[in-house]
Amino acid sequence: MEAVKTFTRFSDFYLYYLQEHRDSTCRRLHFIGTSLVVLILAFAVLSANWLLLWALPLAGYTFAWVGHFFFEKNRPATFKHPFYSLLGDFVMYKDMLTGKVSF
Repeated sequence: MEAVKTFTRFSDFYLYYLQEHRDSTCRRLHFIGTSLVVLILAFAVLSANWLLLWALPLAGYTFAWVGHFFFEKNRPATFKHPFYSLLGDFVMYKDMLTGKVSF
């Protein structure tokens, strides 16, 4: 069984996170999922349709996990580092939008 790495700073985790997302298809699927999360959240808030919030994990995780299991061929960091992983997803999303991480 693989030992779980520990991180005391998000910046250290993010370097690990990027290594776990080397495949461009996996990153693109993450981008699609995160975009859907942002759109669903905005629509739920603007329409006050709070039931839509249940769709957030489905939209985000479905695309990400397909990317990991079928393209990246690794386990999502969510299983070992759930909070850092969620933050990492949004930071990678921002970095993709700004060109720091390629699609």
